[in-house]
Amino acid sequence: MTVYLHQEDLPEGALGPGPVAVDTETMGLITPRDRLCLVQISDGRGDEHLVRFAPGSDYAAPNLRAVLADPERLKLYHFARFDLAAIKHYIGVMAAPVYCTKTASRLIRTYTDRHGLKELVRELLGQDVSKQQQSSDWGAPDLSEAQKDYAASDVRYLHAMRTILDERLAREGRTALAQACFDFLPARAELDLAGWPEVDIFAHV
Repeated sequence: MTVYLHQEDLPEGALGPGPVAVDTETMGLITPRDRLCLVQISDGRGDEHLVRFAPGSDYAAPNLRAVLADPERLKLYHFARFDLAAIKHYIGVMAAPVYCTKTASRLIRTYTDRHGLKELVRELLGQDVSKQQQSSDWGAPDLSEAQKDYAASDVRYLHAMRTILDERLAREGRTALAQACFDFLPARAELDLAGWPEVDIFAHV
């Protein structure tokens, strides 16, 4: 297992075929204000790739953009809604089709209200993920080894968790419902970017 740090784009041929796990690190939680600093991506074969963007970047990233925009390649996220919006706003593509482990967890782990990545990895895979770097400065000139490991861990376990979550969704008859939710997530991200972040447009009032 190796963590690779790249500047401004993913090297050509860095990923194998099939689904990729994707995550982002930004300067904060308000997408138009808080710039995209890092995109993490993994093909699930043991390595993680971190693509770092400098202040003032044009986010051209043609190789990364091609992977994210590929309609034949499933993207795995944990809380896809945020990452989809950040990628669309800065890189300019909707990184779909989507599988969201947090959404799947909410549909199947109805015995708990703890759906964070740390809790999910611990229960499903028996691994411990440190969240100490979650609120660190991702725009700093240099990333620490702790930051790089934290960023990589956000995509390291998603392929394995998807397998387990899919089994549970099928067992409880919720596979089709989960897929419908995944299919809606790009539209939910677009609503966030367009100014309806916390408004339920389907509500009666």
